[in-house]
Amino acid sequence: MVLFRKFFLKLVKVSNYVLFLSSAMLIVLSTILIVLVENDTFPTLFDGFWWVMTTVTTVGYGDYYPVSVAGRIIAIFLYVFGIGLIGVVIGKIIDGLAIFRKKRVEGDIVYKGSQHFMIIGWSQKAHFAIKEIVETNPEVEIVIIDQLKEAPVLSENIHYIKGDGADVETLQKANVNEARAVLIFADDRMQNDQMTDGKTLLIASSIESVAPKVHTIVEIMEEKHIHNFKHINIDEFIISNETISSLAVRSAFRKGVSEIYGQLLRRSVGEDLYHIPLRKEWKTYRDAFQSLLSEGATLIADRNDLSINRKLDESIPVSAELYAVCDRSTYEEIVKGANLT
Repeated sequence: MVLFRKFFLKLVKVSNYVLFLSSAMLIVLSTILIVLVENDTFPTLFDGFWWVMTTVTTVGYGDYYPVSVAGRIIAIFLYVFGIGLIGVVIGKIIDGLAIFRKKRVEGDIVYKGSQHFMIIGWSQKAHFAIKEIVETNPEVEIVIIDQLKEAPVLSENIHYIKGDGADVETLQKANVNEARAVLIFADDRMQNDQMTDGKTLLIASSIESVAPKVHTIVEIMEEKHIHNFKHINIDEFIISNETISSLAVRSAFRKGVSEIYGQLLRRSVGEDLYHIPLRKEWKTYRDAFQSLLSEGATLIADRNDLSINRKLDESIPVSAELYAVCDRSTYEEIVKGANLT
């Protein structure tokens, strides 16, 4: 018993590569030997393989069993060494899965995918952003970066990396160079707006230093701080305090206006704002406007230009990005029937 105990203790310490290779060789050699020794009982290699697998995994159906002395010696060898070896392998696999899950929960991973969304800074706003992303495209990959002890959200396509968003090594773990977009949310735990925007600026600077081409959206607390971001290539700003205050004031002057904004900001409620692919037959904005109107959508903008109704007879440039308001089903029909450029 002492010898067996020492043997199995050494097995546990063997590298996974050697262990898996040894297990595969044991199964293959045992299959070949049992077929050669008892060809009448095991006429094919598959029959031999079936018996070996049911033996080493202790299933033991009893539909095949050796009858000769040589065959039973092989069986005894599998009972003593094979079952122990396969048991260690199965244990290693279970341990590996447990370690992998633990690393995912604790954010100790390296993400190697591409075209994913990165969210830096966990907050309730980040939670709603993830919900919106998933509702827009359930299959998109999302990587969250924060310094929480465990992942705030975790699923098959939502990953967590624990670390400082301003740390280049952390950004590289998230494969920032291959990201589709990066969303940086202001740290709600900081009381001073200037310090909050300063932290955001540090994170944004780190991102632009390693991935200058990635689309970066930044939440800042005060509009006056935007000029501090001018030296880095930030694509879009969301002004947190001013946006909320402006909406509150507009709602006070005109009841119900917040519901209009709400519909445009929440994909799950009423009408929404959608990007409309260009069509070959559209030469002017009027062509696009009337075509979309007949299909149940209202063209309102080309990128950030909201003056479409005053330039209907102007030609649509090749670089145009048109946006229209409609419901989800209408948008799907528009895209489905589009003759794209």
